[in-house]
This record gives sequence, C-alpha cells and structure tokens, in this order.
Amino acid sequence: MPSSNQLNRMESQPIHIIQLVCGPTLRHFSPILLKRFNLRKLAVTRKWHMDETYVKVSGTWMYLYRAIDSVGDTVEFWFSEHRDLPAAKRFLRKALHHHGRPDRIVIDGSQTNQEAIISCDAENRLRDRSRRALKAIRIRKSQYLNNRIEQDHRRIKRRVRPMLGFKSFPSAAVTLAGIEMVQMMRKRQDRFAFNPQPSLKEQFEAIAA
Repeated sequence: MPSSNQLNRMESQPIHIIQLVCGPTLRHFSPILLKRFNLRKLAVTRKWHMDETYVKVSGTWMYLYRAIDSVGDTVEFWFSEHRDLPAAKRFLRKALHHHGRPDRIVIDGSQTNQEAIISCDAENRLRDRSRRALKAIRIRKSQYLNNRIEQDHRRIKRRVRPMLGFKSFPSAAVTLAGIEMVQMMRKRQDRFAFNPQPSLKEQFEAIAA
C-alpha cells in the first residue's frame, strides 16, 4: 500500500496521486483501493448522463463507457475492447446493480445505447422481487444536454494523454480504474463521518489503511 511519504506528497503535488495509483509499482493495488472506495461511495441522483469515449491501446481505439449524475458525480464506468450492444449492456448492468434504477438517462443520438437501456431496464424489472410497479426508465436523446458528460470525459482524457497510450488492455483497464477513482475523490464522492471535506491525502489514507 502507499507509504506515508507518498501520501504526504499528494497535497503539494496533485498529479502525484495519479502516478501513485497508476504507476507500475502500485498498479496492482488499484482494484483493491477502488473496492474499498466503493464501500464509502455516496449515493448518486436518479438522473444520469451516459456516453462513451475513446482510449488508444497498442494502436487500437477502445472504449470507456461512463455515466455521471445530474450534479456531475460519477455513477459508473466500464472499459471495453468493443463499442457495441453487448458492451453497453454490460456497462448498464453494472451501473444498475451498484446504484439501483435511475428515473431518466440522457444519451446522445446513439441507437445502440438506447437499445441497451431498454433491454437492461426490462431485464431489471423482471428480476425485481419487491412487487412494486416499477416505471420504465425514461430515455432522453439530446446532444446538448449530454455536453455535461462530454466535459467530464475531458478530466479523464487529460490524465491519459501524457501516458502516450497503453500497451495492453488489462493495463489500460486497471489504470483507468485508478484514474476514475481519483476523480471521484476530487468530487468528494466518498463518505466520511467526521470530516465533510477531506483532502485527497485523507481520503487515500482512509481507504489504504
């Protein structure tokens, strides 16, 4: 796990936490830290924005599916070698499993994402055992409204760009998970009972302990 010296450097050098999570030495711990972070993660709102962005791996474009909520907090992410219906459905199943059902999902003009939402919504309602009459998830297509998540993509791309691409899919997936976790920390999406505004160092110390 990160040393105390590394943690101390995070406050004065914000980029260092990215290097810490994503560097070769500690990349192994990224999934462990993300799992611990998710145990503290705050609930998201019921209005989501869904989209995917491109990441180059060994000269080939691959796809990072992402969703944020109405206040800009990260809902979920999923890295895929393909941009297709099965990939969109895997992403949505993960999001629904971890965060429950949203009232609405905003997408751009993607027919594939619309089909994935309809399919996963129906699947989720069939599995529900609460005997409640669940309303269908509303889908709104709007390139303008989905600019919110396009802006959020840029935060991730800014961290990826200096890395000059990834050599393998597993390495990219783990590194992107670390970057996403750090961005959620910056948004203060984790729960701290006695400190409503923890620093990056304090957040990292809590999940690394």
